[in-house]
Amino acid sequence: MASTSAEIIAFLLTISGWVLVSSTLPTDYWKVSTIDGTVITTATYWANLWKTCVTDSTGCPTLLGGRRATAKAIVIPVLTFTLLFLTAGYIQACRGLMISAVCLGFFGAIFGLVGMKCTKVGGSDQTKAKIACLAGLIFILSGLCSMTSCSLYANRITSEFFDPSFVAQKYELGAALFIGWAGASLCIIGGSIFCFSIAENSNPPRRGYAYNGATSVMSSRTKVHNSVPEKTPPKHFDKNAYV
Repeated sequence: MASTSAEIIAFLLTISGWVLVSSTLPTDYWKVSTIDGTVITTATYWANLWKTCVTDSTGCPTLLGGRRATAKAIVIPVLTFTLLFLTAGYIQACRGLMISAVCLGFFGAIFGLVGMKCTKVGGSDQTKAKIACLAGLIFILSGLCSMTSCSLYANRITSEFFDPSFVAQKYELGAALFIGWAGASLCIIGGSIFCFSIAENSNPPRRGYAYNGATSVMSSRTKVHNSVPEKTPPKHFDKNAYV
C-alpha cells in the first residue's frame, strides 16, 4: 500500500513538472529589460527562444467606448529567429534541450502510467516495477535537460549583465526560467521516487511461521508416552462367556 501511494505521488509530481516545462516553450519572458525613456513612454524589451520584441507603452490616454482608458501598449518585434543557422549557438542548444525534455516527459508519462501498481496493464509486479523504474529514469533525464537549458540561458544573461565591456542591451532573468527550474526539480524528484519503487518490489515477501512456544522435557516425554499405544494382555474367555 505504501509503495502504491508513493508511485501515485511520484506520478503527480512528474506530470506537474512536465506541464511546467512544456509551458516554458511558448512563454515570452525568458529575459526582460525595462527602459524608462520619459514620463510618457516606457519600453520593455523581452525575448524567448524564438523571438525578441519590445513593448512600447505610451502614457497617452485613449477613448474606448466613451470611457478614458489607461496607457496603451504596442508590441514591436525587434528580431525574429527565422533562420536556424544564423541564430546564436546557445539558443539552438536551449531549443534542442527543451524540446527533448518535453518529448522525454511524454514517453515517461506513458511508461509511468503502465508501470504503476494501481493500473491493470503491464504484466506481473516485477515487470511493472521495471517499467516504473524506466519511467523514473526518463523523467530524471527530462528534468536534467530542462535544468541544463534554463541554466545555460541564465548563465548567458548574467555574464552579459555583469560584463562591463558589453555595450548592447542588457537583460535580467525572466519568469520562464524560474518556471523551467521548478518543473525540472519536480521531474527529478518524482523520477527518483519511481526508481526507488523497484527496490521495494524486488524484496521477496516474508513467510509467516506459527510459534507454538518452547516445549519442556516433561511435556515432550508425555507426548511420546501418549503416542505409543499401550499393550494390553489378551483376555481369555470361558466357553460359557457368550451364553
